[in-house]
Amino acid sequence: MKIHHLSEKNSVLNHFLGEIRDITIQKDRLRFRRNIERIGEIMAYEISKELQYKNWDISTPLGVKNSTKINNKIVICSILRAGLTLHNGFLNYFDGAENGFISAYRFHPNNDDNFEIKVEYQAVADINNAILILVDPMLATGQSIIAVFNKLISTNSPKEIHLAVVIAASEGIKYLEAHLPKNCHLWIACVDDGLNEKKYIIPGLGDAGDLAFGNKL
Repeated sequence: MKIHHLSEKNSVLNHFLGEIRDITIQKDRLRFRRNIERIGEIMAYEISKELQYKNWDISTPLGVKNSTKINNKIVICSILRAGLTLHNGFLNYFDGAENGFISAYRFHPNNDDNFEIKVEYQAVADINNAILILVDPMLATGQSIIAVFNKLISTNSPKEIHLAVVIAASEGIKYLEAHLPKNCHLWIACVDDGLNEKKYIIPGLGDAGDLAFGNKL
């Protein structure tokens, strides 16, 4: 698996990362959602450098200019519900992409810290021979992404697979490396220290879904 760690070099990305973590700024849900969306836009731009392009003759009012345009079928798939705002950022740049939405959540059968991943709702475009971009803001244990990945490829064969996460724990990265094909790309805005006893990212930012859309039952 090829790992791209984007915050290793200073850019406006780090500014947005700081704002989504700040316990005062993140109370503004609109600003939180927009910052996640802007991070998605930056990540989409970086991923665009890995895509294939074809020549394009553009007729302007005064002549013809040769340029290039994306020559890939792209499917953006987000994990509900936290992935929606990040999804919007990618869709702002890959506006011709097809889309997918799939639910995955931690199920605690014994009402303790032990959990399993439930994958249920799925509405995904055809990903065969496509560039699949799977987006989820938080990579903690990595189990949700692997469960969704296995569900998506069980009957489909994408051409390339790109995983995009905002904040990742090293444990989750290692889990993906052990369970994903080597030709996958993992795009990370920032890598954090690790996980606490409840398997939440430290220092992280809290629950991305709750911060974007409100507390759930």
